[in-house]
Amino acid sequence: MKKKRSLKRIFELYDEILRLPHKAEIHRELQDEDDLFLLLVYSDMLGIPNPAFYYTLELYPYILEKFHEWHLRMGMEKSPLDGIRCC
Repeated sequence: MKKKRSLKRIFELYDEILRLPHKAEIHRELQDEDDLFLLLVYSDMLGIPNPAFYYTLELYPYILEKFHEWHLRMGMEKSPLDGIRCC
């Protein structure tokens, strides 16, 4: 039984060693994907036509918490939207 645990621990350690160099890259890719999604959702408020605006309105309460972090990452010091004040 102890041998199985140690073998399992070795496999977990090996897996972690293989993933380690790619963690930052994966995090950056996920963040870029999230930024693109938020841009798509808020695009109509920013003046970019969005044909799915009516359907994305339902998402605003869920993504409003992320808005402040997003506009700072995009290089906007203050909120670009009049209706949303976060700063």
